[in-house]
Amino acid sequence: MIPFNKPYMTGKELWYIAQAHAKGHLAGDGEFTRRCARWLESRTGARRGLMTHSCTGALEMAAILAEIGPGDEVIMPSYTFVSTANAFVLRGATPVFVDIRPDTLNIDETKIEAAITPRTKAIVPVHYAGVSCEMDTIMAIAHRHNLLVIEDAAQALMSNYNGRPVGSQGHMAALSFHETKNIISGEGGALLINDSRFIERAEIIREKGTNRSKFLRGQVDKYTWTDLGSSYLPSELISAFLLAQTEEADSITQRRLALWDTYHRFFEQAERDGLLRRPVIPVGCAHNAHMYYVLLRDLEQRTDFIAAMREQGIGCVFHYVPLHSSPYGARVGRSVGDMSVTNTLNERLVRLPMWLGLEEHQSSVIQATLSVLQA
Repeated sequence: MIPFNKPYMTGKELWYIAQAHAKGHLAGDGEFTRRCARWLESRTGARRGLMTHSCTGALEMAAILAEIGPGDEVIMPSYTFVSTANAFVLRGATPVFVDIRPDTLNIDETKIEAAITPRTKAIVPVHYAGVSCEMDTIMAIAHRHNLLVIEDAAQALMSNYNGRPVGSQGHMAALSFHETKNIISGEGGALLINDSRFIERAEIIREKGTNRSKFLRGQVDKYTWTDLGSSYLPSELISAFLLAQTEEADSITQRRLALWDTYHRFFEQAERDGLLRRPVIPVGCAHNAHMYYVLLRDLEQRTDFIAAMREQGIGCVFHYVPLHSSPYGARVGRSVGDMSVTNTLNERLVRLPMWLGLEEHQSSVIQATLSVLQA
């Protein structure tokens, strides 16, 4: 079986975990957590990087920092993971879904302003497949309407937009280190803060609503409950694993890009022949090869394709059920526009295996893909 995903280890992960244990500090915010945060700040240019137990936790922190509450509205694409909406629904807000672009499957920036109302508090662009949204346009819209921008960059670490790291343009950004991502720690995430107004309160929210971070820095002689918060820290074991991954982030990205480029090259003729549609990378976007997907003719063909590939021992999967058409999304959210692109493309998209070590199997995946589609 060639699986859809297989977690990658650089070779230092277990050694770093053993070091964390030897130091006798396994809870959050030890040496490994701090080193991961410094690495993120260096690579992204964020004013502050705060490690979290998940991207979901980072989004929940962002919702609290943005003071999202009952009656507020948050604009986002429907074609995203449920955490993008859940973080704000938990605060009592209404997710307002807008359609995606047919080329990148990112939020259609031309449809955002039509969704803005007096209740709108934030825009949450999701960088699908590691390809950046049109952040210059989105930030200009946010500035005109005095809105916050919270980037869901779960899939986009090591990607760039017009020469700037993805996650560095919004007021805040959430990252994921889930085992399906490029840089992993099993579970794990981070909140990037680009607006210094939010740094001090973010530390408090992350530490269960206490000023413990100030206490650890010697700025107060004891710490106490000062604000709303929860437990968002990752353990040192997670951070130790992650540090080993960050040290190889450039080589991991280059190897993934090589796999992505191989797919793209071999499927060029198939696209010309009308068998599939390949991903589109706009000018100015440098992606991180998070995934390789193809768009097929319709839902029936995609279902048959996945089944046929499975028969050949190759794991291929589709992606999200759009949130606006999910039972709970239909109950708590609302859509602006007909969502025609989302409704169509989600039924046509299929993701091919993408993991380090696939190199020796990739030709088999490509040959099987072409054979199934041609048949």
